[in-house]
Amino acid sequence: MILAIVLLAVGTLAYANGANDNFKGVATLFGSGTTHYRGALTWATLTTLLGSLTAVFLAEKLLHAFKGKGLVDTTLVADPTYVAAVALATALTVLVATRVGMPVSTTHGLIGALIGAGIAAGSVIHTGNLVAKLLAPLLISPVVALAVTAFIYPVLRSLRKWLGVTEQTCMCVGPEIVEILPLATPETVILERVEHWTLSTGTSATCQHRYAGRVLGLEASVMLDRLHYLSAGMLSFARGLNDTPKIAALLFVVPFFTGFFGWGNFLAAAAVGLVIALGGWLGARQVAETMSHKITSLNHGQGFTANAVAGLIIIGASRFGLPVSTTHVSCGALFGIGSAAGSARWKTIAAILAAWVTTLPMGVLLGVVGYWGLHFFKI
Repeated sequence: MILAIVLLAVGTLAYANGANDNFKGVATLFGSGTTHYRGALTWATLTTLLGSLTAVFLAEKLLHAFKGKGLVDTTLVADPTYVAAVALATALTVLVATRVGMPVSTTHGLIGALIGAGIAAGSVIHTGNLVAKLLAPLLISPVVALAVTAFIYPVLRSLRKWLGVTEQTCMCVGPEIVEILPLATPETVILERVEHWTLSTGTSATCQHRYAGRVLGLEASVMLDRLHYLSAGMLSFARGLNDTPKIAALLFVVPFFTGFFGWGNFLAAAAVGLVIALGGWLGARQVAETMSHKITSLNHGQGFTANAVAGLIIIGASRFGLPVSTTHVSCGALFGIGSAAGSARWKTIAAILAAWVTTLPMGVLLGVVGYWGLHFFKI
């Protein structure tokens, strides 16, 4: 019974992770108008799944870090009740955030749940390992992403201008019908429609931001579009690479994943990756709107820069087993772009930061409740 609950809880967590996180890698494609929602989501699903399948080979250290070893008592790590409580608490934390459209960190929720369920089980929490191996990378990585992006974007913008690539402004020219009121009396009102020509600057809803010029013999806009897609795919791949092993680690209390002829790690990562893809495909819309349109306005160059910086940070962290939050790094890069370009929407950013602050304590609380609840019902 308890193993079935573990499988269901981990599956729910993977689904919630996909719904909240999958679109983060391609938010700039949608936000800049490079492609439509389904096009961006398809690219995110494919590249994230590829990262999930690769995780077992490139991010094995994360598989061990999120089994709880070194954080709670060793005997507790193999307790299915503890693992089920952790998975349920994290899943609920992320699902609540997804429902209100807030991009939060699955990693923060997971660490909070590991701590909360450990406290409820009477375990000692090894705070030294908690701070050095888990919390420090989580806190530092978004600051690094913000700082690097805010620094590098003006450099790339200056390079674009030096190469002679200019921005194009969309102008709308054409007839417009307006209603005028030439005569009005208490008894009658006569409306007259007049057509006249107007010239106005286009809005983001009517035209896309483009670049004019050539670089290495290619049209600048075409080249940047391709690089933008590549950087979005890299970021989605990095997200799958970093997040999948954190969730798959919870499956190793199930004998099937520890004794399948040495293929247990790959099967766990593949199963989690498929459910993450499903969650992203079915439940990403609300977080997609927040990430794409409510943090900062974006053009193609800004989107490429944010993705490239975030992707490189996450891939590097995954390779060395550092549990960074892909959400915090992705958002940090967008915050950096908004700051550098003067287009940041600070009200939305403040709401996201508030959600980040509450994620870990919420995970702790739900971890305690989950562990006590499973014991109360003798599951």
